[in-house]
Amino acid sequence: MNKPSSTQDALQYVNWFRHSSPYINAHREKTFVLMLSGEALDDPNLTNIIHDIALLNSLDVRLVVVYGSRPQIETRLQQRNIPTRLHHHQRITDSDTLSCVIEAAGVLRAELEALFSMGLSNTPMHGSRIRVCSGNFVTAKPAGVVDGVDLGHTGEPRRVDHKAINQQLDLNNIVLISNLGFSPTGEIFNLSVEEVATRTAIALKADKLILFGSEDGIRDSRGDLRSELLVATAKRMVSQYLSRIEDVSLAYSETARLLQAAADACEHNVPRCHLISYQQDGALLAELFTRDGSGTMVIKESYEQIRQASIDDVGGILELIAPLESQGVLVRRSRERLEAEIERFTLVERDNVIIGCAALYPFLEDKVGELACVAIDNQYRGGERGDRLLEAIEARAHELGLKSLFVLTTRTAHWFVERGFKPAPLDDLPGEKKALYNFQRNSKVFFKAL
Repeated sequence: MNKPSSTQDALQYVNWFRHSSPYINAHREKTFVLMLSGEALDDPNLTNIIHDIALLNSLDVRLVVVYGSRPQIETRLQQRNIPTRLHHHQRITDSDTLSCVIEAAGVLRAELEALFSMGLSNTPMHGSRIRVCSGNFVTAKPAGVVDGVDLGHTGEPRRVDHKAINQQLDLNNIVLISNLGFSPTGEIFNLSVEEVATRTAIALKADKLILFGSEDGIRDSRGDLRSELLVATAKRMVSQYLSRIEDVSLAYSETARLLQAAADACEHNVPRCHLISYQQDGALLAELFTRDGSGTMVIKESYEQIRQASIDDVGGILELIAPLESQGVLVRRSRERLEAEIERFTLVERDNVIIGCAALYPFLEDKVGELACVAIDNQYRGGERGDRLLEAIEARAHELGLKSLFVLTTRTAHWFVERGFKPAPLDDLPGEKKALYNFQRNSKVFFKAL
């Protein structure tokens, strides 16, 4: 009785594995900086995160793990009756507080090294041989006196020894970096884990900065997860948040810190930053090995683009339109026909995968164009991609001097009507198109003036 279910599960796994293979190849030998806050290290899901990091290591991803210790420091301060003092969301680190910071960072380092050493036969890390290393990779300087308040041993990253870190990464070691920084005079400073992670990613010219938070990413006003966020939007969201709170030192949120870190890294040429949840099992793998991910990716420019098609896109277009052709929504096109007409097509490309297309066939003598083969991957409908395609086609029609567009459709008339197309008689078609009209399909005709 269980066999069908088992077979279905196996097929789902095979399908996922096939679709993840491009990402496996793309991530190999790339450098990722992962930031784990102290809250993440306290979460029950930490062991699963370690397993997933170990998997990335086995796939030849170069990994730097930057970890923080805010809650662990707080626990030690409370145990010793040392008051917590903050100024502009920064901890004032006196000598007594510094001892708690050093102790928390050291204990966490040992615990992380122990987790990466696991190799039990009943765990995902069975057979793994993971080496981790740590050291004085971050040179720091004192934050100094801010608005008349001496921050003591609170510091700022001054330099990250990227050469030394890369030497360890070349040996396939995972590099652990704490929130401690060291000065040339032998002083120890308490640093912001977000700043350390950001500066490390920038110094290494990392391919990704991955920030683990309590939330699964950034949500819009309707509560929907934003899979992609531009840097300018991220910075605006941080500014809007800070302007709404009365006491920044008491309410500077985790989300604001992570967004600021992601924006800073992207502005210094880290291509992609990811905000994912440390509470969600498998969030790291889902973010890296599925097309839509599990969290929010912050980038300088959208990685979803509208562009003209080339001959190399024929296979992707055929794969996209095949389901709609089988349903009778689109007229079937052979590979040979598509190759001959490829310059007519405009595409929506997402992370090097074609998820939308449309074609423009101009009738120059009539100053009219046919909008044809409009298709959006079923997984990406509802995101205004069809509207962006239509805008691109209309812009191209303007360049050709066309005065109107027409479309023949059997199933999606309402979509075109909502975008300004109006029903028209068959006689309004250009003579050449009218002669080729397929009466068996009985498509409806719609025109839109440009």
